[in-house]
Amino acid sequence: MPVSKAQQKAVHKYVKANYDRQELTMPKGKKDAVKAHAESRGESVNAFINRAIDETMERDDENR
Repeated sequence: MPVSKAQQKAVHKYVKANYDRQELTMPKGKKDAVKAHAESRGESVNAFINRAIDETMERDDENR
């Protein structure tokens, strides 16, 4: 069943109010590799990238 325009608008409004967005640029072909890796771990690409960022920041803080 398709999502209504009103529901799309409501979701967009919620995301805009509650999340920051960041564009990510990577070399051609890497996007598919990242997607495959995330799926192999049962994660979305977004969840994988956020986990990678969190773990790296934590590790960097420990090494100060």
